[in-house]
Amino acid sequence: MENMPKQDDTPASTTISFLNCIDLSTPDVQQSVSLLKQACLDCGFFYVTNHGISQEFMEEVFSQSKKFFELPLSEKMKVLRNEKHRGYTPVLDELLDPDNQIHVGDYKEGYYIGVEVPEDDPEADKPFYGPNVWPSDVILPGWRQTMEKFHQQALGVARAVARIIALALDLEADFFDEPEMLGHPIAVMRLLHYAGQISDPSKGLYGAGAHSDYGLITLLATDDVYGLQICKDKDAQPQVWEFVAPLKGAFIVNLGDMLERWSNCIFKSTLHRVLGNGQERYSIAYFVEPSHECLVECLPTCKSEKNPPKFPPIKCEAYLSQRYKDTHADLKVYNKH
Repeated sequence: MENMPKQDDTPASTTISFLNCIDLSTPDVQQSVSLLKQACLDCGFFYVTNHGISQEFMEEVFSQSKKFFELPLSEKMKVLRNEKHRGYTPVLDELLDPDNQIHVGDYKEGYYIGVEVPEDDPEADKPFYGPNVWPSDVILPGWRQTMEKFHQQALGVARAVARIIALALDLEADFFDEPEMLGHPIAVMRLLHYAGQISDPSKGLYGAGAHSDYGLITLLATDDVYGLQICKDKDAQPQVWEFVAPLKGAFIVNLGDMLERWSNCIFKSTLHRVLGNGQERYSIAYFVEPSHECLVECLPTCKSEKNPPKFPPIKCEAYLSQRYKDTHADLKVYNKH
């Protein structure tokens, strides 16, 4: 691939995982399905290119993200994450791997932006809907508009990827387009900033601890600083970690635990983490899940007499609420602010 980082950009003495690359502009849908299927069975991660979001706009979103994280902490704490998971998450707010992160949480700060639902809308009562929290337009003019535009465009990319996933699972292409699924989704965008702390797995220090994502799929846009690692076999002892190379203009896509449940473990969600190497790093994760009411149960094409459903059906809202509660600090710890 012409955009692959040069070898001298790569971290010293590490393994780089080369991922399949799916071109969303290609008319050869079958080729995309076969590349995606292979990626999902192999490592659960792949690149998506020619997705329709311009490089200029991607750079603008990163520039605006950086402007927010450069604000004084006192200013960022004015938009602290609320119980709906909207707003700012300080460094160490999240603990993704409690078994290994013995003393502290993740060395990253973030900012959650979800589907905008006005407060007087009946839907606003649901856990992952409601108004977003926005920094003052006086301090960051145009910031909200940039982020809302990116949120909309990324959802279009996610729906295009979901159609290929549906075909790879022998479903109708529009399976995930239904209103109870991605027709009315829980789509959460998270701006992320790793300030340049050096990770040390032997001491339990990570940019982001090892975890698999909770939902259907995640789209990740990154700058050109290495950090993301994947472990293709989470049960291996010792675990083998490989870096994923940043690819300019592409999204790195990975499967979430919900898709693993849905597909009866045919497609697996993959353990991943972020190691800081002393350089600042910015990324944007876009988490895509179906609607609150969606019942996640074994897909008809993923079960048989020999392979019965491995998980009971569960409502998306209940599943996600528990996962977020398990990994984020109780908001009471910030009351002193």
